[in-house]
Amino acid sequence: MFGIELPIFAFSHCRDVVAAVSRAGGMGVLGALYFTPEELEMELKWIDDHVDGRPYGVDVVMPASYEGADFAPEELVGRLQGMIPEGHRAFVENLLAEHGVPPLSSDADAGRVLLGWTDATARPQVEVALRHPIALLANALGPPPADVVELAHSRGVKVAALASTPRHALKQVEVGVDVVVAQGTEAGGHTGEISTMVLIPQVVDAVDVPVLAAGGIGNGRQMAAGMALGAEGVWTGSLWLTVEEADTPEMAKRRILEATSRDTVRSRSWTGKPARLLRNEWTEAWESEESPGTLPMPLQFMLVSDALRRIGRSDASELATFPAGQIIGLMNQVRSTKDVIFNLMTEYGEALDRLERITED
Repeated sequence: MFGIELPIFAFSHCRDVVAAVSRAGGMGVLGALYFTPEELEMELKWIDDHVDGRPYGVDVVMPASYEGADFAPEELVGRLQGMIPEGHRAFVENLLAEHGVPPLSSDADAGRVLLGWTDATARPQVEVALRHPIALLANALGPPPADVVELAHSRGVKVAALASTPRHALKQVEVGVDVVVAQGTEAGGHTGEISTMVLIPQVVDAVDVPVLAAGGIGNGRQMAAGMALGAEGVWTGSLWLTVEEADTPEMAKRRILEATSRDTVRSRSWTGKPARLLRNEWTEAWESEESPGTLPMPLQFMLVSDALRRIGRSDASELATFPAGQIIGLMNQVRSTKDVIFNLMTEYGEALDRLERITED
């Protein structure tokens, strides 16, 4: 379908990782969420120049449902801001004050409103992406709008979407997606409650399009397991947070390398929908008795985005949380992207050889 040598798809917000994976024979997929259309244009232009003509993809977030979906685009931010209770704002400020997190400096970044997680913010990103020679457009949350699927297909671009239940997978196929990413609860970011081992065969049996296995895929044995369950490739994410090419902050990279698989938790404290994050005092605070409770998407992210930027620029590492899957328990050293892929394929081959010997016996 894509002309790639290896059935490895790598989601990353870092353009260097995306290009490195594609050059190595897999397919890098750039997460567009945090980029403005102008920033995304620059990132994709760089990838075009550094991917050696190999295929790559772009991942956007176009949720099927969210607060303010019926608001006019020009009034969306203002009306959503007005829906955030003052009690929630006070809770966040008090939490930051308790940990000595200073405000942002008085530059343009301090006044930047990060919305995201809406159809209105994703469509301009889609327009930018389709102006580049991408091979894949992926939607990370729910079935993409049918008109977006049609637009991508008219440009010769395949469409993928993530699903955490067989029912979700069927909805993806109904709107015309070409690839379903079946993502188990082990995965980082937004994820459901069904484990990868249980989910993959159910989705494979439910749909008639290729399925990629996602969630807890970090070595060749796990890759072989996903393929044995019926998937035709693997979708990886957390695995790339600690590679040499990644722009993951050093503080975050250190915490990932030290973490175990028990150090993640599904929490609504990031976006309002359940997402697997690194467990820490931030996630614990939102589960405490003092918490006012999380808000629905996209209000929660609008509430906390400024706080998360402040935390990222401070020394309050105990509050720094981010999406991370349970696979981080196996990630304990920094390696190059090329080495990670080489090890994936070597272990994959060894796993297949082991299975062949077992069947011969």
